[in-house]
Parts: sequence; structure tokens; C-alpha cells
Amino acid sequence: MDKILIIDDNSGIVSALEMLLSLHNLQPLGAITPQAGLQLLREDRDIRLVIQDMNFSADTTSGEEGRELFFAIREINPDLPIILLTAWTQLEMAVEMVKAGAADYVGKPWDDNKLISTINNLLELGELQRHQRVSQQQALQARNDLAKSYDLQDIVYRSEKMQTLLEMATQVARSDVPVLITGPNGAGKEKIADIVQANSRLRGGPYVKVNVGALPEALMEAELFGAEAGAYTGAGNRARQGRFEAADGGTLFLDEIGELSASGQVKLLRVLQTGEFQRLGSSQTRRVEVRVISATNSDLPRAIESGDFRQDLFYRLNVIELRLPSLGERREDIVPLAMHFLRQGEAPKKLSPQALTALTRHPWPGNVRELQNVMQRASVLCGGDTIDEAVLALPAQPVADRAEMSFEPSRELLQQTLASCNGVIAQAARELGMSRQALYRRLEKHGIPY
Repeated sequence: MDKILIIDDNSGIVSALEMLLSLHNLQPLGAITPQAGLQLLREDRDIRLVIQDMNFSADTTSGEEGRELFFAIREINPDLPIILLTAWTQLEMAVEMVKAGAADYVGKPWDDNKLISTINNLLELGELQRHQRVSQQQALQARNDLAKSYDLQDIVYRSEKMQTLLEMATQVARSDVPVLITGPNGAGKEKIADIVQANSRLRGGPYVKVNVGALPEALMEAELFGAEAGAYTGAGNRARQGRFEAADGGTLFLDEIGELSASGQVKLLRVLQTGEFQRLGSSQTRRVEVRVISATNSDLPRAIESGDFRQDLFYRLNVIELRLPSLGERREDIVPLAMHFLRQGEAPKKLSPQALTALTRHPWPGNVRELQNVMQRASVLCGGDTIDEAVLALPAQPVADRAEMSFEPSRELLQQTLASCNGVIAQAARELGMSRQALYRRLEKHGIPY
């Protein structure tokens, strides 16, 4: 049975409420002075809700005593739901206290059914908040544990999807098998490759990065495997060491692997199978020990179907696949990343509630790279210490796109917006572009008191 504390100097009201609560399978605790009620709260941590009067002295109607009691309860348990018992003379004070965090107010005389319904709703919400706090604490603990156990290269994230990806990346890092990182451009595939390399047994060896997509096709093989003097026009009179040789005893990161030429794919397959290759223009076989991490934003299975990519090479590269979600798929990371990029500026700036909303609503087709560019530009152009939506200058989305986008504000955005609006629900809802009812549902979903 959930324990409900009643604090009212009128013993008749306490008795009536005790009987009402008992009839609905709730356990009432009564106190006729604020001091007695506060003592019960200190002694019993299982109290789930408080119903308190607004006045306790004879001939007092200001509600100041109730206000003092409310904040005293808040000091003992900041998350405890509090229902205010009010007369019409204290209505303005009650509304002010609801803005300060009281759960609700009920006028005297009260409606039994409405009061019980309010209590049950608050108890359910409180249970949900407790579960969410536990879940959030567990998620934070998991992030902290991962950061303590592995070198995460200062990656910034908050989402569960990234936590799952990083747990897998650090796990496979200990093995020397090839890893294929897939995901859209600008999402941070190179950062994931850095994390894999930093936690591998080869982390003390060379770490060579090659953007295959940026290499001219005529020079691609020479860049990767090296070339003898005069092997091709413009090769010069000196032999050239390739990236595989440079990475011997370490890790080679091949970005945009889907752009590798057909002949380059054959040679890469051989290196992966045997560790052997030949320089361009040479018949001498060379041997290296290299851990290959590759990345692509291409649809390699489709490239295999069209004959543009070798299936056997794909299976060699794809022993472990790490799929990096787009920024739009992990919207909880938008605000932490934006704040991180702002802190890198010479004069760190803040974001207005409107700017936070705009960042969260934007689809980010360019992913983390686009977000970084936007924040750097806004930091430079902002004349004050707060960046607003206009300074962000995010491109407007077509009407059809806006209709299809499902804007779901993160917990952090909800908390920041509510704080900036001093807890006024109507104003916060306007800032977020939603109705008050929609905002209430999201606050309850995230366990945010209001």
C-alpha cells in the first residue's frame, strides 16, 4: 500500500481524508502540525505523496505557512508529489506554488472521486519517474564504466544506440579480424575507427589512414601497395613505399572502400588472405602484418549485385560490421554534441531555447560534420553570449519534409526549455512548438517534474 502523508491542523479533515484513502487501498499518515509532518517525512522514506493545508494558525489566510511547509518538504525530498489543500483566498498562492513544483491543488470542500483520481495519477507518475531515474543512472554508470575501461577518444554521446555501438567496437578491438564500419557521410566513421585502433593490441604500432575515394584511380594501387621506380608515368626515379608497408605492424584505415578499383580489390583480397602483395612494377612478393579497418557509406551488397564490388572481398572485410547510425537516428546526441562544439570556441556561448528547439528539429542530412560546421559558424557570427535561432541560419525544410519529420524533444532539451521559462508550462510549450497537453505527456514520459 502506498503511504500518503496528510498535514492539516483540522483533525476532522485529517480523519475524513484518512477514511477516504483507506477505502481506496492507500495507507494514510496524519499530522496536525507542519513540524510533525516534517518529522514523519524524515523518519519514513516510503511516503509517496503529501497532501498539505495552506494555513495552520488561527485567523490566518495568507497561505504563507503552507508556502514555508512546501519548501521545507522540498528540501527533504525534492521529487515528492505535493497536493495543496486550498480555500479560494489562497488560490493565487497555490498557482504560484504549482509553478514552483507542486503537483496540483484541490479546493475545499474537495470532490472525493477527483481527489482519488489525482492521487492515483501522481502515484503512477512517481513510479514511472523512479524507474526512469534508475534507468538513467544505469545508463550513466554504463557510459562511465566504458570510459574507464577503454580509450574512447573523447567521443561525445548520450544515446543508447551509440552506447551499444561503442560496447561492440571496444569488444572487437581486441581481435585482429578486419572490421567494416558502415554509415552515412559525416556521421563519424573515422572516430569509430580511431576507437577500435586505440583499444587493439596493435595500438602501439603505426596507424595509417587512407581516403580511397580521394585517390585518383591511376594512382590508387601505387598509393596502397607502393611502386617501383618508373613503374608508371610520373613515378620518378625512386621506389615508392605504399600505405600497407607504412602500416606494417599496425593498423590501416581504408575510408570509402567502395571506391576501390577492380584491380585494387584483387590485390587487397590477396593481402587480407595471405598478408602478401607486390609493388606496382615489381615481381617481388612482400609480406606485412596489418590490421585492416575499412569504412563506407556505399551499399556494398548492391555494388556486388551490379558487379562493381567483389563478393569475396566483401566477406573478408565484413568479418565484423559496425553500423554507425545517422545523427537523425540518435537525436539525444544533438544537444551534447552542439554544446561540445561550442566549448571548443575561444569564447564559449550559450544556446537560447529557440535555438535548442531548432537544432533538435533539424534533420541533419550532413550528420555530425554538418552540426559542427553550423556551431562553428554560429559561434563566430553571434554578437553576444547567446546564440538564437536566427544566428544558426538552418535551412528551411520543405513543407512535406516537415510533416514527415517526427519531432521528439530530448530530455535535456525539455529540462533546459522548462528552466529557461521558469517552469511556466504554457511558455515552454510555445518555445517547443507544441500544445501544453503534448508537453505534459513528454514530461511524464521522461519523468521530469513540473
